Amino acid sequence: MQLLAKRHLAAELAPRGASPSAKLLFRKVGMTSPKHAYSFRAGVLSYLVPGLGQIYEGRVAKGVLFMVCLYGLFFYGMYLGDWKNVHLPNTATDNPPPVNMPNLLANLYNRPQFIGQFWIGIVAWPAIWQYNDGPVPSIETQPFLHDFERKPPEAVLNQLQADGDKTWDLAWVYTVIAGALNVLVIYDAVAGPALGLEMTPRRSLKEAA
Repeated sequence: MQLLAKRHLAAELAPRGASPSAKLLFRKVGMTSPKHAYSFRAGVLSYLVPGLGQIYEGRVAKGVLFMVCLYGLFFYGMYLGDWKNVHLPNTATDNPPPVNMPNLLANLYNRPQFIGQFWIGIVAWPAIWQYNDGPVPSIETQPFLHDFERKPPEAVLNQLQADGDKTWDLAWVYTVIAGALNVLVIYDAVAGPALGLEMTPRRSLKEAA
């Protein structure tokens, strides 16, 4: 009876959503799944900088890999787009959406790419700063920083699209994919490392009796 009770307890400790066959395996070999708390602090860190939450949890190699890959993808997309494809324009007045909505939502409706780009973290924040007309270096002293993630004039955008091939469209897709992938990185940081299973030793038939 005690052995049956332990096997039933092992099945109850199986991971949530485990298949019936997995629960049967837990019941047979007496495995238990270690419990750990979700780390929302690590999730916030991985939003700010991709992979930083994993580094905070001690998974340094994984965190550095995420950081290099996602930043590489994001900035390569910006480079292909001549550093002019990450921005949040204020176009709600000139191009109102079909339904009435707040100004910010209307601007996101007109520029849905930024919804994906936003999730890459702090490197997308200059676009929000530019959207709110925050102070920036003068164009005479720091032209790159002055225009960084600022909406380019329509004439410049039209010229970029007219002179280029499909590279312009591919460029912003890279930046959006980087942001979308970081959502998975954030989830990985919150959930923590995939812990192994603890094996409880099986008792012999004599001990069970």
